Amino acid sequence: MSDKEHQERASEPNLPISIPSNAWVALAIISGLALVTMYGETMVLPAIPDFIKDFDISYNTSSWILSTYLIAGAVMTPIAGKLSDIYGKKKILLIVMIIYSSGMLAGGFANTFWFMIVARIAQGVGMSMFPIGFGVVRDIFPVRKLAMAQGIFTSTFFGGAVVGLLAGATIILNYGWHATFFSVFPIAVGLALIMTRFIKVTQSKQENDTQSTKIDLKGAIALSITVILFLMGLSYLQDMAYGNMVPIVFFPASAASMLVFVAIEKRTTHPLIDLKLLTNKVLLPSNIIIMTVGISTFMVYQTIPILIRSPQPLGFGGDPLSIANVQLPFMIVSLLVSATSGFFLSKVGNFRLTALGTIICAIGFFSILAFHSTEFMISATLTIISVGLSFSIVGAFNIVLMRSPQEASGISLGMTVLLALVGNSIGPSLAGMYQQMNQDTVPKFTGTFPTAQAYYDIFLTAAIISLLSIVLVITLSKSIKYMQEPVGAN
Repeated sequence: MSDKEHQERASEPNLPISIPSNAWVALAIISGLALVTMYGETMVLPAIPDFIKDFDISYNTSSWILSTYLIAGAVMTPIAGKLSDIYGKKKILLIVMIIYSSGMLAGGFANTFWFMIVARIAQGVGMSMFPIGFGVVRDIFPVRKLAMAQGIFTSTFFGGAVVGLLAGATIILNYGWHATFFSVFPIAVGLALIMTRFIKVTQSKQENDTQSTKIDLKGAIALSITVILFLMGLSYLQDMAYGNMVPIVFFPASAASMLVFVAIEKRTTHPLIDLKLLTNKVLLPSNIIIMTVGISTFMVYQTIPILIRSPQPLGFGGDPLSIANVQLPFMIVSLLVSATSGFFLSKVGNFRLTALGTIICAIGFFSILAFHSTEFMISATLTIISVGLSFSIVGAFNIVLMRSPQEASGISLGMTVLLALVGNSIGPSLAGMYQQMNQDTVPKFTGTFPTAQAYYDIFLTAAIISLLSIVLVITLSKSIKYMQEPVGAN
């Protein structure tokens, strides 16, 4: 559907809207892909303490099991978005799912930390399916039904997380963590095969334009190096506390790589990232809001499994099912709120929903800072966070979705997911840093475990970062007048 058609349908509120049956079928398949991808992400959370033990790695190193997955997704997201605009969303989505399925199969056979890292990189490529999936939804649904379709698609993120927590914990407890990866592989392959048969997406003008088929490989390499160097420096930042100053070198190196990337993008005819989209006064704060709430959330993601399974008195001495029980209310509430996000959007609008979400998020993170001495308290505060997270993500994503020009929807949404994944990658690294810096022993247990100070520092940092999203909402409110202007306009 062209921008003109979108505008025409939007300007005629009384016109009956007909949604073809194949659109619902495509939405169901795309949502299934999102569900299985999120299942693969959350199923490993209860196993983080097992990875530390089985691979004999430190807490900061264990953060790479989450971060590597997210880094790969962050690097591949804009690349896949660009490729989908050129070669077609369906074709690139199928390739992404093949790589993802291969990574899942490899994860089941992983017997060393580095083998697991390679598998997680392949799995992380699967994260780049999200902006393509959003683009498919935008292509097949009328503009007045986009919020509803987006809400259904977004709800599958949390639906997959619910399944991942419950099924993952059960499988880990009874069959070991290797089996969790094997459980995903056949489902992912099956969905990919169904997608080839039933999803039909009309190629856009850019996809048929042979002049736009050049890939910005130099920009892709520079962007990859920038993200990886920055996150490497952040992941090992805690080593500076022990006199190792090597990690600080990564930050200026990352900055230099970023300058090279910007220079490449300004000169190339067909850039990987449209810098006008990136710096738009509405899109930029919306993207950073998504990024900041991701940092705080994934700090908690990395922390809760270790807190629950660490022996008393430094933890709760639980098992994988205990982790699932604590985090399950978070996932269920997120699922319910996201599924009804279309209703909330229609009542309060994108901006107000985003603003409300950031405020509730901040309340939730300060609550977990104050109340995390029992599993029930943690579960209750996570529920508050889940409401705020759902509101802010759905609202901000919908702002980006509605403000991005369709001919560059893959690139724009790719950048949004890129920033989200970068934020998500930062979270585990920060949590691992605090856990590594504050450890103690427990009688009758081998090894060391994070102390109460580590958890306090983690939750305090998450709470402070959540305040930044509120500042960004204020910035967004000042720029809201530009929402009627074309994106990228001078």
